[in-house]
Amino acid sequence: MPSSVPSFAELLGRTERSAVHLELRDFYAPTERFEAWRRGERINWDDRESWWHPYDQLIADTVARGVTIRRARIVSEPVSEYIRWEHYVTHANVTAGEEVRWLPRRLTTNIPLPGNDFWLFDDALLRVHHFSGDGVVVEDEITTDAETVKLCRTAFEAVWRQAIPHHLYEI
Repeated sequence: MPSSVPSFAELLGRTERSAVHLELRDFYAPTERFEAWRRGERINWDDRESWWHPYDQLIADTVARGVTIRRARIVSEPVSEYIRWEHYVTHANVTAGEEVRWLPRRLTTNIPLPGNDFWLFDDALLRVHHFSGDGVVVEDEITTDAETVKLCRTAFEAVWRQAIPHHLYEI
């Protein structure tokens, strides 16, 4: 089914100042990279060609043109196996130029949170991810609704203020 939602690369290409991503789930659909990690395979971080992906290059190029990219993850503790893997591969996100922070779910009680993961571009346009129960993205939605944007921006900033920088969050 063709989507009318612009691709992530298109949205990021239009971004001038900032892109923020809030992740709320403890599990997403497994990938081959996750399954390899589960089998004990580890990335040779010194061999960048073996792990650098088009996504990483897109982020690096976007950051190089002055866009700040921040990602905050809310996680249950003890963390799931999937979150342990995400923490491990976040090295690539950080190397590409993302700022990443982690917030234990128990510290979010006082934060009004949206029900879905999202990307917010330039504090004006939201790409909301809708997932099935097993973590597969079933639909992305674009909105510029002012109230929804405000809720998501406020939630992200509240999480960001309390969250732990990636290099300090130990799993």
